[in-house]
Amino acid sequence: MNRAILLDIEGTTTPIDFVHQTLFPYARARVSGFVSENSARLKTEITQLVAEHRDDIEYSNGLNPDSANSVADYLKFLIETDRKSTPLKSIQGMIWQTGYENGDLVSPVYPDVAEAFERWKSDGNMIAIYSSGSVLAQHLIFKYSDQGDLTRFIDRYFDTQVGHKRETESYQRISAELGLDAGSILFISDISEELDAASAAGFETALSLRAGNAVVEGQKHYRAISTFDELE
Repeated sequence: MNRAILLDIEGTTTPIDFVHQTLFPYARARVSGFVSENSARLKTEITQLVAEHRDDIEYSNGLNPDSANSVADYLKFLIETDRKSTPLKSIQGMIWQTGYENGDLVSPVYPDVAEAFERWKSDGNMIAIYSSGSVLAQHLIFKYSDQGDLTRFIDRYFDTQVGHKRETESYQRISAELGLDAGSILFISDISEELDAASAAGFETALSLRAGNAVVEGQKHYRAISTFDELE
């Protein structure tokens, strides 16, 4: 067994439908009020949004950083287009935190996840998460899971602050931050481009074939698993 298991979330530990049909709509419905009530708290994220908007060729409207409505409109656009935007992911995480804490949200995880986490830790392995969602959002998914609080098993969380998931350099940074040789890390994801980037960095990889995941072109070129039990 590898010394570290690095996991994607959507389609690997958690059904994709939960993110797209529950979390995204929950944040979208509340983003206007959240920005209006927390503009001072969101100065860093709004500054990042202004920089992102400056280079955005798909969004045709302006962005006024002093207008909560203008900021919220741009955030809604980013949600609808599933943009891997760091400030968006940060704000979504803050909104979801309220939902988890007040009982509106509970995260489903696949049935084999909790048992696999416990087994991997018992074997002396490190468990880390790498997702486009913010570290806060990742932590919430596992803290408020339908299998209980799983955060006790997780050693590290990585988001797009370390780099985007389809870039080899991101995995090189993760290897350095974990203090492990790349070859001792297994990365599991349902996205082939992410696996290719990790493999180029020297990671071992496995393709997650959970029910409901998209078909991966060239699937036969990857080590494929449908549950974590197949890693044993």
